[in-house]
Amino acid sequence: MPPCENCAGTLTISSWGGAYQAMQQKAWAEPYQKATGVKIIWDESSNEAVAKLRAQNEAGNVSWYVVDILAADGIRLCDEGLVEQVPVDDWLAPAPDGTAASKDFGKNIVSECHIPDNLYSTTFGYRTDVADWNGAVPSSICDVFDLETFPGKRALEKRPINNLEWALICSGVAPDQIYDTLATPEGVEKALAKLATIKGQTVWWSAGTETPQLLADREVVMGSTYNGRLFSLIAEQHQPVAMLWDCEVLDIDGFVVPAGLPEDRLNRVKHFLRFVTSTQVLADQTKYISYGPARASSQPLVGKHIDLGIDMAPHMPTSPENATTGFLFNCTWWADHRDELDAKFQAWLSQ
Repeated sequence: MPPCENCAGTLTISSWGGAYQAMQQKAWAEPYQKATGVKIIWDESSNEAVAKLRAQNEAGNVSWYVVDILAADGIRLCDEGLVEQVPVDDWLAPAPDGTAASKDFGKNIVSECHIPDNLYSTTFGYRTDVADWNGAVPSSICDVFDLETFPGKRALEKRPINNLEWALICSGVAPDQIYDTLATPEGVEKALAKLATIKGQTVWWSAGTETPQLLADREVVMGSTYNGRLFSLIAEQHQPVAMLWDCEVLDIDGFVVPAGLPEDRLNRVKHFLRFVTSTQVLADQTKYISYGPARASSQPLVGKHIDLGIDMAPHMPTSPENATTGFLFNCTWWADHRDELDAKFQAWLSQ
């Protein structure tokens, strides 16, 4: 790759830690360091990135160069003017066939400040050895609400996001009407009423590690969590668990750049982002984790897991087979309604 002129010699990145950050280290940090000699410094604070970037900005001491963050939080930071607007086709490389980056990323660009990297989904895993099911196999999201055919404890996240959408779908609301319905008090009550039908059989989780452990320990028979966590449970730990992809909720992870970086830092960031968002590098991430690359041109390049040797395409939330009924998390809508619905949901939980 071409050298980076007038660029800082270090690069501080905020990410998420764990297996996800380990993937980033292998898939693109090490190749970038090898190609450039730049020193990459990791911070594992992306789960607190909004609050921390606000604090850094107020103190006049922004230490991060790049922040790995979910699209909804990227929108919030963009609205507050704390991150840069990104001219995608200027900063990022086109696809190998010359397709502009903005077209290659397509609808995954949901903010003028957020650069998509990968898509993951929140979906369900279920045990395949439940005797009480008499051979029945969950195939629909609405099977989560069917306690007669599929008795047993469920695991759901302790927040309204995703749960309200699934509840409305299983109350007969068309997927393209979900957010219009949720925008009304009657719609919220309809969703909560559906969730109430399984509330007594639900274990509520807060961390992505919880559902896989609950499934492994047989404390629940099905539960929602991130598809990468379930992939690990199934493919790496060989637990008797299968995926229920129906109505998976896709969400976008990616990068934002703090506003007002000095020129040498910003030049390094642009050089780095052009490398890590290129078609091949985004495809290379799937060697380590089952999250789908955000570029269309990367999809055909998805290969085998680097350790397990299995084809990763069938495990991508973005694969055509898995995403047939999936829908994209409406981060813009939730940015406007999150506080109100969080309060209503927590009040409902406490009843």
